[in-house]
Amino acid sequence: MDLTPYVDNLRRELAVAAEAGGDEARELAERLTAPLESAARLTMLNVLSAATDEITRELAPGSVDVRLRGLDPDFLVTLPPADSAPVEPGAAGEPLPAPAPTEGDEGGTARVNLRLPAHLKTRAEEAAAREGLSVNAWLVRAVSAAVGGNTRPRTPEKSPSAGQSITGWVR
Repeated sequence: MDLTPYVDNLRRELAVAAEAGGDEARELAERLTAPLESAARLTMLNVLSAATDEITRELAPGSVDVRLRGLDPDFLVTLPPADSAPVEPGAAGEPLPAPAPTEGDEGGTARVNLRLPAHLKTRAEEAAAREGLSVNAWLVRAVSAAVGGNTRPRTPEKSPSAGQSITGWVR
């Protein structure tokens, strides 16, 4: 998704507003354009990320992830398997459901920066790939199971496909 038209529109609107303030305001607007562009792109990425979270909750067990490719976001859609029949949550190989919001919890999301050692990150990516999930969805379910006391049988490990990798944002 190309954000350039949206950023260009913001730049034009700032220029029009600065014109009303004279030369000094126009010069200030020109100096603020670059930092404002970065802030606008970050804000748009945050909005898109929040939207993909909502879509993922409705699409489960499928998911939608937003990735940054250069300066522009890109979407990765993982559809739920078409041939999957409903299975009891927590059954072997089946993800545990997200916990129900507690009293006073609005059910919103919170951003967390997680720094993992490289070897642990690789293992988390492999585990997510085995379950057909994004790393973010896998981490949310792992934390949910850990704090909720839910456990489930481990599925036998499969060897990862050569050359396959998963990248994305962890929320």
